[in-house]
Amino acid sequence: MPERYDVEAIRADYPILSRMIGGYPLAYLDSANTAQRPKPVIDAVADFAFNHNANVARAMHTLGVEATAAYEGARAKVAGFIGAASPREVVFTKNASEALNLAANTLGASLKPGDEVVISVMEHHSNIVPWQMVCERAGAKLRWFDVTDDYHLDLAKAEAENLINEHTKVVSLAWVSNVLGTVNPVAEIAGQAQAVGAVMVVDGAQGVPQRPTDVATLGADMLAFTGHKLGAPTGVGVLWGRYALLESLPPFLGGGEMIEIVRMESSSYAAPPARFEAGTPPIMQAVGLGAAIDYMTGLGMDGIAAHEKELTSYALQRLGAIDGVRILGPQSYDDRGGAIAFTIDGVHPHDIMQMLDARGVAVRGGHHCARPLHERFGITASTRASIGVYTVEREIDQLADAVVWTRDFFAGKGR
Repeated sequence: MPERYDVEAIRADYPILSRMIGGYPLAYLDSANTAQRPKPVIDAVADFAFNHNANVARAMHTLGVEATAAYEGARAKVAGFIGAASPREVVFTKNASEALNLAANTLGASLKPGDEVVISVMEHHSNIVPWQMVCERAGAKLRWFDVTDDYHLDLAKAEAENLINEHTKVVSLAWVSNVLGTVNPVAEIAGQAQAVGAVMVVDGAQGVPQRPTDVATLGADMLAFTGHKLGAPTGVGVLWGRYALLESLPPFLGGGEMIEIVRMESSSYAAPPARFEAGTPPIMQAVGLGAAIDYMTGLGMDGIAAHEKELTSYALQRLGAIDGVRILGPQSYDDRGGAIAFTIDGVHPHDIMQMLDARGVAVRGGHHCARPLHERFGITASTRASIGVYTVEREIDQLADAVVWTRDFFAGKGR
């Protein structure tokens, strides 16, 4: 890990981490759900609210000019952060789910009977349901990659079934699974998709916050991610798309600012990205996202990725040594991210979550908006711990000790 990555100094930027929960230090291990916000992000949002609050684009007074500059400045920061060719390729949404719905509904407008869309069993519901909806409307067919018993996309089965073929119009996959942590070979699959003329959409919600991102290297035609997993406020997400592709797509929502000329008979539409940003956008939230990108860039994405690897590897070791615990996902960090879902024999994940919370450990329990994936492995739900830029080993130890205590309690040893 780079020497400049001082996790204790980083933690000082997150005042919430000093909280006590039930007499225990807070061990926040739910960053795959929502990351905590560093003080510079909180300060940037407060400064905008106190000193620059106004609407963008049409407001030509001083505050309006300042707000527009801050909003468009955030767009430029996003573009640089992900290696976009231009800020004009960056569309602000309210979250990754809206970004994926935008992609599905605009790309879906040209689908017809006989066309196919390819996703996978490991997708978040936000990358399943929108495609189900547009395929149903268009009469197109939804197909999917299965997952192997060792938690990877079943590429051999996909090849045998000719999953990506001349009928494929869209392939939409998670870069990193929010349950298994599996890192998918999206660049390889993008090459297959684009070879048959299909568009490659990537759900980057779990990848962008934890690893260096370059859309060209990733092979994506579109990339969706959300701000709140990056340390930004809730209420802002991003859909990046190649400009020529965005320019060819119809609007998703109608209203102010997305138009060129409106007449009663018909309207013409603005060029991207305005075409896809109807109404008042998430201005303050975008400013916060820009500040979060500044903060993460200051830490260095290589350092963040190295920190995630170190802490995830340690967590896999600690949890994997506990009898009765089953880890879902690859058992080595070499091909996974920092979300670790697990089960405890005979204990419901919701009970685990509450028991861990009683020991100050914040995790998530449920199907994590990935019910088909859980069904694939014969379970209804799991408990998920996830690593953030501020996670330290003592929090992993606190998790492991709380898991043992929970297992023993439900086995009758703690009663």
